[in-house]
Amino acid sequence: MRILFWGTPAYAVVSLEALQQAGHRIVGVVSQPDRRRGRGKALVPSPVKQQALELGLPVFTPERIRRDLACQQALAALGADVSVVVAFGQILPPSVLAQPPLGCWNGHGSLLPRWRGAAPIQWALLEGDGETGVGIMAMEEGLDTGPVLQERRLSIPLLENAGQLSQRLARLTGELLVEALPLIEAAGPGPEPERLARLGVCPQASDGVSHARQLTKEDTLVDWSGTALAIHRRVMGLHPNAFCPWGAERLKLQATEPLVSRLRDQLTPVAAALAERWGSPSQDGAAASSSSAAVPGTVLAVVEGEGLVVATGGCPVLLRQAQLPGRRPSEGQALIQQLGLVVGDRIGANTP
Repeated sequence: MRILFWGTPAYAVVSLEALQQAGHRIVGVVSQPDRRRGRGKALVPSPVKQQALELGLPVFTPERIRRDLACQQALAALGADVSVVVAFGQILPPSVLAQPPLGCWNGHGSLLPRWRGAAPIQWALLEGDGETGVGIMAMEEGLDTGPVLQERRLSIPLLENAGQLSQRLARLTGELLVEALPLIEAAGPGPEPERLARLGVCPQASDGVSHARQLTKEDTLVDWSGTALAIHRRVMGLHPNAFCPWGAERLKLQATEPLVSRLRDQLTPVAAALAERWGSPSQDGAAASSSSAAVPGTVLAVVEGEGLVVATGGCPVLLRQAQLPGRRPSEGQALIQQLGLVVGDRIGANTP
């Protein structure tokens, strides 16, 4: 099939490669424009654009595809059979959705209608979802509202971070797209209602709708007075950028374990043993525990070779990995040595 591919982040690169390796012809790639990044603020192309250029594919980077009529005309001239969209970052207008005869299809990293929008992976972790997945959806004007052709589920382990979950979902998205395209091709062109009826797509449920809004810098701040689970979900869900104050700078918190006794079977052996001592059997890690008198953010224990037990608004967390300003991420004994904290110290605005 002749495919016009739309995507921007590394997540989408996996699908681009999978479609090409499956023997499809990628007639063009649309990605977000280059953005200024890093300390030097140099213009950097998106991961999808970089990969497309390496593959020798024509690339289009409209600032706003809705308003860029010249780009729309250029894309129509490519004669694609189908458009495939994976984390592109803009809503496609009706004029673009109507171009390919076999429709526009989106590989979306959630179990729709839960987590429509920009950051479904992060919000699934932030809200403590036990599972997520990928849906192949027929695109329409609404934000991720179209009917679903295929869907596959994945469980979310307690200790998985956003980067790890993203990698698993990216692979699954590529696999499902490769499976879906022969079905889409076999259904053939024609009026959209008839095409979708032949495919047997499933309309999204009207209940259970949630929106994964774009995350902000404010979202990455960790409040030690929260529950152990809330802190852990923020650290893992916003990996690697969750932080707490470290003097006038930021300490990035990159791996934790919530020391809640009811979660022992999901923790590492060391953390499970610590949960026996420090954790409560509460449902959210918020009930009183032996550490409840400590000010949130206080170091309760230094566990040699593992990390720091830190007080929260309920059960403590085991801080396993963090990154000091200007340093590489460190974990275990290296983390203990770099932070230089002892029992009774408090991680917060006055640290170090």
